Amino acid sequence: MLKVLLVEDEDVIRRGLKFKMDWTDAGCVVVGEAASGNEGLQKISELHPDIVITDIRMPDMDGLEMLRRGREICPFHAVIISGYGEFEYAQQAISLRVAEYLLKPIDLNELKICLKKIADRCDGTTVSASGEHLPMPEIDISNVHNKYAEEMLRFIQDHYSERISITDISQKLNVSCTHLNTKFKAETGHTFNDFLNYYRISKAVELQKQGQYKLYEIAEMVGFSDYKYFNKVYKKYVGCAPNNFK
Repeated sequence: MLKVLLVEDEDVIRRGLKFKMDWTDAGCVVVGEAASGNEGLQKISELHPDIVITDIRMPDMDGLEMLRRGREICPFHAVIISGYGEFEYAQQAISLRVAEYLLKPIDLNELKICLKKIADRCDGTTVSASGEHLPMPEIDISNVHNKYAEEMLRFIQDHYSERISITDISQKLNVSCTHLNTKFKAETGHTFNDFLNYYRISKAVELQKQGQYKLYEIAEMVGFSDYKYFNKVYKKYVGCAPNNFK
């Protein structure tokens, strides 16, 4: 059963979803509720849900920001429920690789279909060959405005297969690691190490699709000298071990 977290500031809607939805039939179980973005983020940290169903406009932190920050804690699938149909929200949801964007009032049958699709994709702890559920989106360098963050992204793209660290860039630019990491996270939403690992694993998925290399070869090709660590990082971002990739 997939663990579901419900995040919705309107009690009537949240409780209605919890008790009217046939979660078992959808292969899910509700493990927690939250009435705000901050509370939702705390629940993500505590519960590590498989699916987060969230409203967008909520007190203290909107649902999209909560999803961004939550995916720094753990990987999960996301479903947006909202009373607002503005295109800008749909665009942001797409950039976050949200599984579904549903408008209120929620059609429970539509939600069930969405959850079953997610459950089917998760069945057997495998992911689809598209790799579309890696938790962090690619960053378009052309949209990065901080010179240090841009330099760091280019460095990752050019040297991800090598043994690198933020210290290498710090020495190259003569700027402290702390300052670089602050600028990078402000621009991308992720730390240097998190994004480096994500980028390496995304390249590993691409190599797996080709079907030409053994897993230990792929690990070395994307910058992991320790195969056990590669397995651990791969599972964190993809949701399954590399030998379960389908």
